[in-house]
Amino acid sequence: MRDAVIVDAVRTAVGKRNGSLAKLHSASLSAHVLNALIERTGLEPSLVDDVVWGCAGAVGMQSGCVGRAAVLAAGWPESVPGLTIDRQCGSSQQAVHQAAAGVISGQYEVAVAGGVEIMSAIPLGTTRLDGRHGEPFGPDVFQRYEVDRFNQGQGAQLIADEYGITRTEMDQHALDSHARAARAIDEGRFTGQIAPITVIDASGTTQVFDTDEGVRRGSTPKTLAGLRPAFSEGGSITAGNASQVSDGTGALLVTTGEFARAQGWTPLARVHTAVVTGTDPVTMLKGPIPATAKALKKSGLSLNDIGVYEINEAFASVTLAWLKETGADYERMNPLGGAMALGHPIGGSGARIMTTLVHHMRDNGIRYGLQSMCEGGGMANATILELL
Repeated sequence: MRDAVIVDAVRTAVGKRNGSLAKLHSASLSAHVLNALIERTGLEPSLVDDVVWGCAGAVGMQSGCVGRAAVLAAGWPESVPGLTIDRQCGSSQQAVHQAAAGVISGQYEVAVAGGVEIMSAIPLGTTRLDGRHGEPFGPDVFQRYEVDRFNQGQGAQLIADEYGITRTEMDQHALDSHARAARAIDEGRFTGQIAPITVIDASGTTQVFDTDEGVRRGSTPKTLAGLRPAFSEGGSITAGNASQVSDGTGALLVTTGEFARAQGWTPLARVHTAVVTGTDPVTMLKGPIPATAKALKKSGLSLNDIGVYEINEAFASVTLAWLKETGADYERMNPLGGAMALGHPIGGSGARIMTTLVHHMRDNGIRYGLQSMCEGGGMANATILELL
């Protein structure tokens, strides 16, 4: 049987809002990691059957199929096509699933999967155009759920209330995320997965950007406790215990084990199991819980078999609810920090997380790793990777 393996995975450092990556074009930033894959593997670009690219804000510079634009910006042969996928926050994780499925089915021999988002330029919600062309979902969906709009922040608050997760617990989780990310940066854990990029800062100075810039050092419980609720008066969700608005991209080279061996490559991991599921769109963000259960059932593995879990920190309540529901080990979850510290460039986050996951598995000899992300509209992807 054909399989799907990840030969290499690379990302940019994640830029904070209006930070080092804010002025770049999404196609150019994407092209940077596409060419980094070529440099790292020696792959001839003409052999790529498709570039499957995630992007949640397909408007402005990210419209018109940014996956195809990335190929052209990279200078790759015109014969290489590109595809853009929108599964909200899980867009580039879904891109990996689709690339793997194409490889296993024989439609692709070689595919590149990844995604991009420059939220500094294309803020969350921009695609709605202030409702001038109608609202997403529409009246029939809203009538079904007796709401007038779905809101992720309010969903996160509902989850915190349902699971009895306190503000103190969420703030401590955020502090842990920043501390883990800062430690990972200081120990050079991200160095081998980041493709440095030359940028021009606000003063006009050229510099090399190679370090995630959203990490806050020295934050304290008192600092976080002073932040105001973000979505409801008296609520517990704040800017401090939620993911950051960010800019970034990542890419993974996916092919068969047979093709990899023929090229002399030693793949990082095999795509062992890939699933997607839906859940209540009002709370919206509980999807990683059933997605994890579905992935474990399909794989025949137990949670104890998984050495590391990357669960996207969209909000602290999401990951803490996942822990409560699954009984997972807190120390195995996001050991190098998550989106509250490293940032959450929506369409690029799945690729960023999977890049971090697969390199962490290789560096520590971890056989199985699991990734899951909640997604707008009440969905979630889950992926189990097996170290090779």
